[in-house]
Amino acid sequence: MCSRTVGLGGKVLVFPYETDFSFVALTPRKEMELRAFTLCMRVATELPVERQIILFAYRTADFDELNVWRERDGRVSFYLRGDGVFFHLPPITTFRTSLCLTWESHRGLAAFWVDGRRSSYQVYKPGHTVRPKGTVLLGQDADKHLGDLEATQSFVGELTDLNMWDHVLSRSAIQAWHYGRKVPEGNVFDWATIQYTLSGNVMLVDDD
Repeated sequence: MCSRTVGLGGKVLVFPYETDFSFVALTPRKEMELRAFTLCMRVATELPVERQIILFAYRTADFDELNVWRERDGRVSFYLRGDGVFFHLPPITTFRTSLCLTWESHRGLAAFWVDGRRSSYQVYKPGHTVRPKGTVLLGQDADKHLGDLEATQSFVGELTDLNMWDHVLSRSAIQAWHYGRKVPEGNVFDWATIQYTLSGNVMLVDDD
């Protein structure tokens, strides 16, 4: 395991093949006690549609607090401590996709944004709060706290520009992020200043 490092601006994380030991652990800028959020990343994969893929995993000691998946049927889903909600989105392919997820507790409105376009809203877990003091992983789903990793769920491909805010960004801000324009720094995760730890066979390459 590498020591904790800061800042991934201009870099891409490459997960070259399926493993049960390669992941990136992220340290948030603030505790992840969230009643709303926007999570954005740019992602590409060659994995076939029928292969389940973990895109983002946040787990506390006893629960998966916030997980984002591409399911075996190609839908994209996210889970807040229990049953998930599922969206039919354009496929994630070998060409980079800008993917954002927004959710707010007050009304439970949830949506994915693909390349700056919003899905239809779904109502999911109004009144819920994401709990703090967990671990964020890219590349693997920790079914128990930093344990029980499964190669058949691992991420294979490229991931970059992951940012997270503790509120729902406006349409114009999400579209600006998609086009690479300046937006407010993510106050939970900011790719340019993010604290991260690489484990296993994860490559860090320039975003050419």
